[in-house]
Amino acid sequence: MKQISKKEKAAELLRSFKNLPPEEILRLAADYFRGKLAFASSFGLEDQVITDMISKGNLDIPIFTIDTGRLFNETYDLIEKTEKYYRVKVSVYFPASDDIENMSRDFGMNSFYEDEDKRRYCCMQRKVKPLQRALMGLSAWICGLRREQSMARGAHELIEWDEGNQIIKINPVADWSNEDVLKYIAEKKVPYNPLHDKGFASIGCACCTRAVKPGEHPRSGRWWWESPEHKECGLHLVNGRLERISKLNATTY
Repeated sequence: MKQISKKEKAAELLRSFKNLPPEEILRLAADYFRGKLAFASSFGLEDQVITDMISKGNLDIPIFTIDTGRLFNETYDLIEKTEKYYRVKVSVYFPASDDIENMSRDFGMNSFYEDEDKRRYCCMQRKVKPLQRALMGLSAWICGLRREQSMARGAHELIEWDEGNQIIKINPVADWSNEDVLKYIAEKKVPYNPLHDKGFASIGCACCTRAVKPGEHPRSGRWWWESPEHKECGLHLVNGRLERISKLNATTY
């Protein structure tokens, strides 16, 4: 019998899970990838929905997050509140100290404001590399991506092959609208970041996130000084451009 590749397995699971609700997708994934699956939460609204589903479904899915070192205090407060509310322990992954020290020495503390390459390089050190460590030994990971969030995310499937990390990625709320998320949060009384009530639609590092005005796209509050199409940190976008940026050094500039 021919053994199928992991990429083919992702396509097979997509066919099986495609029309199922998020709660069922999570339950089946927890069973299928037993002990080899984890949920990456950035503590956004979608992530809190998924945490609620995992907790109330009593699913054996560990939760981890990445602390870039530059998060909002409100995000740190929410991490603690979530752990107490759901009685879970969130594993926290930090950037390697040498990476941050070298970057700060070579480019300065706030070089990410200067151009897109330097910003993506900062994201590589603070987010992408810690994520790669968090995913070691896993067969699949879960995240709160929604297609509606941006043009770059419109092609994401409920189950897909993550080429950059060589792992299956599960996006259980990919089909949900913002209204679906807000309705779930309100009905289930899910704890969320109070910055959302102050106009913050998408929350990342404090230095790279601002509130958005009525009518603005939710992702416009992230890296607002860049071109509109440049609204990804690299966690969900691994291509030749990102690979080139990862090799930057002081002599580049």
